[in-house]
Amino acid sequence: MSLFDNINFKKLKDGLSKTRTKIVNSISETLNGKAVVDDKTLDEIEEILITSDIGFDTTAKIITQARIRLHNEKNRITTTIIDTVKKELISVLEVENISHQFEIGKYKPFVILVVGVNGVGKTTTIGKLAHNFQIAGLKVLVGAADTFRAAAGEQLGIWAKRANVEIIQKEHGSDPSSVAYDTVVEAKKNNFDIVLIDTAGRLHNKSNLMEELKKIKNVMAKIVPYAPNETLLVLDATTGQNAILQADEFSKVTEISGLVVTKLDGTAKGGVVFQIINKQKIPIRYIGVGEKIDDLQNFQPKLFVDAIFDNT
Repeated sequence: MSLFDNINFKKLKDGLSKTRTKIVNSISETLNGKAVVDDKTLDEIEEILITSDIGFDTTAKIITQARIRLHNEKNRITTTIIDTVKKELISVLEVENISHQFEIGKYKPFVILVVGVNGVGKTTTIGKLAHNFQIAGLKVLVGAADTFRAAAGEQLGIWAKRANVEIIQKEHGSDPSSVAYDTVVEAKKNNFDIVLIDTAGRLHNKSNLMEELKKIKNVMAKIVPYAPNETLLVLDATTGQNAILQADEFSKVTEISGLVVTKLDGTAKGGVVFQIINKQKIPIRYIGVGEKIDDLQNFQPKLFVDAIFDNT
C-alpha cells in the first residue's frame, strides 16, 4: 500500500542509532585490523547477529550465504562480508504480499483496521497515520472502537484533533462493532477517503478478541463488502521477543496484512524486525522513529538496512 510517501533518511538513520551501535559497531570492531575474513571471524559475526535480536534462523541464513561467498571469493576483504550481510538482511525484509496492495482509487472508503496490545503505541500510530493521510489531501475518519479502556477514546480524540481529522466516538463500554458500523456508514455517506478503526488490545482473552474482531469485520462488510482493506498489527520494538510473541498470537486470531513497528528510536532491539518478518512473512508497512506526529515513515527494506549500516 503506497497511499503516501513519508520517508526522511536522516530521521530514519538517527532513529536507528542504538540499533546501529549494537549491530554495526560490533561487527566493525570484529573486522578491525583484519585484512581478510576467515571462518573464525564469521563465527564472531554470527554471535553478534544472534545477540542483536536478529534471531538464530535469520542469522543462519546470512552466515550460510557469507560462507558460500567467502568460499568463492579469492579476495576475502572485509567489505565483501559486510555487503553480503546487508544483502541478506534486505532479502529477509522483502516480503511480497500483493493481495493486500490495494489502490486507494479503487475503494472508497479505504478501510484500515488497527490491532495490537495496549501500550505498543496503537493510538499514537492511528493519529500519525491520520496525519499523513490528511496532509496527502485525503479525507480521513477515525472510529474509536476500543470502548473497553476508558481512556482510549479520550486519547484517540486528542490525536484526531492534532491530525485535524474527524472521529466517531461512543461512551465507554459501548459495543465496539456499533462504533465500527457507524464510522463506515458516516464515511460512505459523506465521501471520506480513509477510515481508521481502533480496536481493544485484550490479547489475554483470545477467544473474546477473535469474536470481537470478527463481529467488527462483519458489520463493516454490510456497508462496504470489501472491508477491511488492511488489518495492521502494531508492535513495540522495545519489547524485543515479546513483539514476536504478539505477532504469533494475533496471527492466530485474525488475518494480518501488514505490520507497524513503533519506538525504533528508543531501542537497540531494532534487529527484532528481521526476526518477525522471517517468521511471519508479513510485510512491514510503517515504522515509528520518533514521537512527533510526522515521525511515522513508510517502510522500505533497502533504506532501512542502509540506515542501520550508515556510519557517516
